[in-house]
Amino acid sequence: MHFLDNIFFENSVRSLLTVMLIISTGLIFRKWLSRNLASIMFVIIKQKSMSVDKNVFVDLVFKPLGTFLIVFISFISLMYLKFPEVLKFNINGYAFNEILIMISKSIIIIYFIIFLRSFINFISFVLDVKAKLSNEKSDDQLVVFFRDFAKAVVSIFGILMVLKFGFKVDVGAVLTGLSIVGAALALAAKESIENLIASFIIFFDKPFFIGDFVKVNNQTNTTGTIEEIGLRSTRIRTVEHTLITVPNKQMVDSVVDNWSMRNARRTEIKIELSHGNEMISINEFIQSLETHLKNKQDTISKSTVYITDYTKAGTIITAEYFTSDILIEDYFSLKQEMIIHIKQSIEKIGLKIANAGGDINIFNTDAGGNMVNNTPII
Repeated sequence: MHFLDNIFFENSVRSLLTVMLIISTGLIFRKWLSRNLASIMFVIIKQKSMSVDKNVFVDLVFKPLGTFLIVFISFISLMYLKFPEVLKFNINGYAFNEILIMISKSIIIIYFIIFLRSFINFISFVLDVKAKLSNEKSDDQLVVFFRDFAKAVVSIFGILMVLKFGFKVDVGAVLTGLSIVGAALALAAKESIENLIASFIIFFDKPFFIGDFVKVNNQTNTTGTIEEIGLRSTRIRTVEHTLITVPNKQMVDSVVDNWSMRNARRTEIKIELSHGNEMISINEFIQSLETHLKNKQDTISKSTVYITDYTKAGTIITAEYFTSDILIEDYFSLKQEMIIHIKQSIEKIGLKIANAGGDINIFNTDAGGNMVNNTPII
């Protein structure tokens, strides 16, 4: 036992071995300890949400918690030892041991903030799962907004904690100093502040949601699907499958055409008939188109067929109908049936087309534009 009383760096071998044993035990049982703490947290969260995925919880919470615990245990254990006199010197007026303590406290705070940010990611994941179960799109947007805002607040809080407890800086004086130079900072970060304010406008005004297909009439006329609405920018997946980041200020200032919010799709088809056709044949053709459209009332909400113009080339008949925002496959199938019926009716009645050569002039002015995979294309 005499060996344990030997002194190295002003600490007994017993003390050094005790600290090493504590740290080694912490490393060995880190997973066990963090897993038990995480399990307690998981049980509490599980009671509030039945859709929690434990694997996701382990990835987002368990690993950062284990790292934080081992850093915290190591710091507490090392505080048990005496600081050697040989290392007691000053650097720019600061004692070396005080510098080490400040750095250690800062590391603990940083790892704690990392754990909190990971926990926020997990909470947002749980909320996102719940939001997807409802038809309300604003829930999805609220989750992203909450996640980004909470992580930003936690990060700012962490910086202030490091300054106050790590480096013993008077945070009140720092905040006062920031208020003095606030105008200069506001000018320097003018665009960032404008984008932040715009994110609040988007959140409360709700002109679009995540998953909506929009056309932004800005300098680039961006068209695509909203993938993320952040505190600074909005990310849009274009029809070319590229990802475009648009500042929120532009999203607020520009005219945004939200195609996902339309309640109907308009289709207009024009047919030019020759002057040589008799009126009775034209009326029969119109009645044929009207009957065909009425038989599609389960899909078509409103339809009209009229003679809309009489030109030198011939008589123009316009067939117009409205459908709900149906799947693109159903939309094109319905349009194909309409065009086939037009051709069959013309052949059956024996109508003559306005232009020579038997060409059928069909002008489609679908207000919604063509679509691919239920995605409009300009």
